[in-house]
Amino acid sequence: MINRIFAAGAAAALLASPLAAQDNGLVAGATVLGPQGNPVGTVDKVENGTVSLNTGKHVAALPTTAFGTSEAGPTITVTKDQLNAMIDGQMAEVDAKRDAALVAGATVVTRGGVTLGVVESVEGDNVVVAREDGPFALVRENFTMQGDALAVIFTEAQIEEALAAQAAATAAPEAASEDAAE
Repeated sequence: MINRIFAAGAAAALLASPLAAQDNGLVAGATVLGPQGNPVGTVDKVENGTVSLNTGKHVAALPTTAFGTSEAGPTITVTKDQLNAMIDGQMAEVDAKRDAALVAGATVVTRGGVTLGVVESVEGDNVVVAREDGPFALVRENFTMQGDALAVIFTEAQIEEALAAQAAATAAPEAASEDAAE
């Protein structure tokens, strides 16, 4: 399973060999090789100076300047295991910050920064968010940190759409039960 796309800042700081993307074979589908010539991952896309490198475990967003070149194709100065370990470490750090902030009473914002509500309760991975129009439930993985703010990974529109669909699905069986009782 491939984890979420992650800007591998620590990895980028360790990787230096400035060449332009078009000069070193960084195109979608290219295999990127590590220091011993072993595959590190496949380029998913190159956009705005950023390469999405798929290791099979993670998709890392790395600057084009993190890549070099060889006769065999684009290169990077770390192995697949090293890159995956760096990203695992960053993800653990982000998850720890999220978990520390995910407590009853914490304000929750949307991906767009709009205040969504307040955490009512956290039981294991289940989180209830209280809003003016009633509470709703999400799972821990639906939360992240946006700067210092606890945020859901959804926009306000996505939350509203999901709640409306849930309300409609709940109302349909109730209406059918009422019709059958008449």
